[in-house]
Amino acid sequence: HLDIWGKNRAEVTARLGTVKARAAEREQTRQLLAGSVARLYWEWQTQAALNTVLQQIEKEQNTIIATDRQLYQNGITSSVDGVETDINASKTRQQLNDVAGKMKIIEARLSALTNHQTKSLKLKPVALPKVASQLPDELGYSLLAQRADLQAAHWYVESSLSTIDAAKAAFYPDINLMAFLQQDALHLSDLFRHSAQQMGVTAGLTLPIFDSGRLNANLDIAKAESNLSITSYNKAVVEAVNDVARAASQVQTLAEKNQHQAQIERDALRVVGLAQARFNAGIIAGSRVSEARIPALRERANGLLLQGQWLDASIQLTGALGGGYKR
Repeated sequence: HLDIWGKNRAEVTARLGTVKARAAEREQTRQLLAGSVARLYWEWQTQAALNTVLQQIEKEQNTIIATDRQLYQNGITSSVDGVETDINASKTRQQLNDVAGKMKIIEARLSALTNHQTKSLKLKPVALPKVASQLPDELGYSLLAQRADLQAAHWYVESSLSTIDAAKAAFYPDINLMAFLQQDALHLSDLFRHSAQQMGVTAGLTLPIFDSGRLNANLDIAKAESNLSITSYNKAVVEAVNDVARAASQVQTLAEKNQHQAQIERDALRVVGLAQARFNAGIIAGSRVSEARIPALRERANGLLLQGQWLDASIQLTGALGGGYKR
């Protein structure tokens, strides 16, 4: 078969573009799954770290409660003095229960996504990554080329353009060389002569130009589908830019909040240091040191939540930039 007008080549290119587009779509699905697993994993780590801090708070509260009870038993204080501490301890216990519940839910979701039984899912607490102070000065537009969804849209455009080429080539004669095996030697120019001597070649020569209505319709459809693919691609690019802008803004905002929170935690620790120094000097009781530690631990808990939010936003930004997808 002689593909003079490139119809077959265009059809193959169109099919190849579709194959590549579908491969990119499968990669996008894989990336979405990987991103979801990563976000859940670090959410679990955040809750695990929060659980540790809440346990430390509960320990300090129990120290204060024990001291208050001893003072009450010795007739130094009234029974009312320890009520607030008891209430706060109950709140902390409730927070611990809430965190434990969240961790179990996350474990169940991770098991579903990774196809593991919840019992076989062994997660160990690890330190959360440090918060980067700021994003790079430049996030180049070319980074979007790593997005699998844009690659899929790109290949659909390429496929649609090749489909147009194939539809255009269909207007020209389609030559089957096998039909000429019993014919005399022919030249390319002979194929388009309509002399009686060459009438026999019609078995191997189709002239679809006589079916121009159908061919024009096919070409119009191919052009319309190509325009739709191009429109979808352009829309996907705009949405991708917006995704990156939103994610980057969120990461930057949370980085600034983390910096502010870190300063608050340092100030709270200085208060603890002063209380510890006064205790070492015999000026205050040990329960007063515990009272100073609790606010500092509360701020540490707030810091962990902010750190977890920054980490989650960073994972989303990585996904918006393609997650390292390579064509």
